[in-house]
Amino acid sequence: MELVAESAGLAAGLVGLRRELHRDPEVGLVLPRTQERVLEAIAGLPLEVSRGREVSSVVGVLRGGRPGPTVLLRGDMDALPVVEETGLEYASENGNMHACGHDLHTAGLVGAAQLLSAHREELRGNVVFMFQPGEEGLGGAGYMLREGLLQASGETPIAAYAVHVWGLAPKGLFQTRPGTMMAGSNQLHVTVHGRGGHGSTPHTTADPVPVVAELVGALQTYVTRRVNVFDPVVITVTQLKAGIAINVIPNEATLGATVRTLSNETFEQLSRELPALAESIAAAHGCTVDARLDLQYPVTINDRERTPETLAKLTELFGPEQVELLDNPLMGAEDFSMVLQEVPGSFVMLGARPDDVPAADAPSNHSSVVRFDDDVLPLQAAALAHLAMSHL
Repeated sequence: MELVAESAGLAAGLVGLRRELHRDPEVGLVLPRTQERVLEAIAGLPLEVSRGREVSSVVGVLRGGRPGPTVLLRGDMDALPVVEETGLEYASENGNMHACGHDLHTAGLVGAAQLLSAHREELRGNVVFMFQPGEEGLGGAGYMLREGLLQASGETPIAAYAVHVWGLAPKGLFQTRPGTMMAGSNQLHVTVHGRGGHGSTPHTTADPVPVVAELVGALQTYVTRRVNVFDPVVITVTQLKAGIAINVIPNEATLGATVRTLSNETFEQLSRELPALAESIAAAHGCTVDARLDLQYPVTINDRERTPETLAKLTELFGPEQVELLDNPLMGAEDFSMVLQEVPGSFVMLGARPDDVPAADAPSNHSSVVRFDDDVLPLQAAALAHLAMSHL
């Protein structure tokens, strides 16, 4: 409970930092202004600080007063190319938006660094603070891992934690589960090669358009007939492109789809069978095809031993009414999965829906109108600090 009270005392500063970040969001792997704000926010703390070489990451290492293991805490920093429509007084005006709450993650991790620095002499070991760019589809965690993140303190962490806000859950509710926590995110790319011609004589061509049209429905049938219902898959076609002139059958047509999986085994199955499905349909129309399923982010798998401990520690700090064991995984994806492949740990969701937003009308993360309540910032900071201290 001491950490909760201490974090409440940091609230004003964390809110100020979060709103400053929200006004000026940056997208991608290179976030120079965000990086500078993080460096300013942690200046004066007893951290060993380094910057990324390829990307705008920041790594801080806090060495405790006594020797011991290392724990890693993550906060991502990047925004989305979304035009904000919230009407907030601190809304972005640069065409980008912190529509996934990464501004809160950054400020919350700064708060955890402040809390743990104040307790430095009590710590038996080290804490690595991972300020990460490029989570939104660019694999920023992978860049940081390749640059030596896990050896920042001189030894591999024994545990890793991240807290992610979302607008669909009540403010202050922590949610997680052991095992599969979030889906793997993959991308299906299909290019159908045909033989174009005049729109009035399709029989003299090999029309690629019916191939991609048929494939849209075939993908949904595939999911219901070839995939185990207890290991679900979500395939959503989001891109269809063909032709320019309305009276010309094009030579090519393309299809793009996002494919979410909950196990590595299912991903391997789809990697073989989805290209084969596209090839078979194309052949029936006299066309050929280039098709591939690319892994974007692996499945986020929480450690089965660490995560029950995580639930217990959060309950200890906040009470049982603020902690919930999720029944099912979420179909979103996270590149913190790359860290959890190397280090046992937990990825935790934190509800941040404002009190004035009814549950039935709450927009999801990535919406241009989603809002997150600043009140969760001290909760996030305390949670991360408490999870680190539980090992140290």
